[in-house]
Amino acid sequence: MNQNKKSLLIRYIVCFAVAAAITVIVFAISGFFTDDAGVNMQILSDGFSVAGIIFLLFAGLMYISSEGALLGISFILRNVALAFIPMGRKHHETYKQYRERKLGSVSRGADRCILVTGLVFFAIGMVFTLIWYKAYYNPPV
Repeated sequence: MNQNKKSLLIRYIVCFAVAAAITVIVFAISGFFTDDAGVNMQILSDGFSVAGIIFLLFAGLMYISSEGALLGISFILRNVALAFIPMGRKHHETYKQYRERKLGSVSRGADRCILVTGLVFFAIGMVFTLIWYKAYYNPPV
């Protein structure tokens, strides 16, 4: 197996392990499992859905960050910090130069494992939600 495939496999294993840990934490907070099958389905749904949503939100944040949407904020905060340092603005760069320097070092699409893991866990959570809804949900009359 070449180095790229090995690296990708390790990324997916780490993402899956972190998502599984989040799922187990949600199970522990919910009180693990009870004797009631309906409550067990809710706990399973919550655990997988929370892990999936956290990973999907993190993947979205990484995407907008890699596209440069947060560069303006970091540029402003950097310049404010440099204003308080003596001789900090000696080598001042414009926003255009800052943006080119920051976006030049960004690798795009390297962390799709986070998105894929989030989608898988969210889909599993939705399956458990549908099972609970069809089998155990009793709406008030």
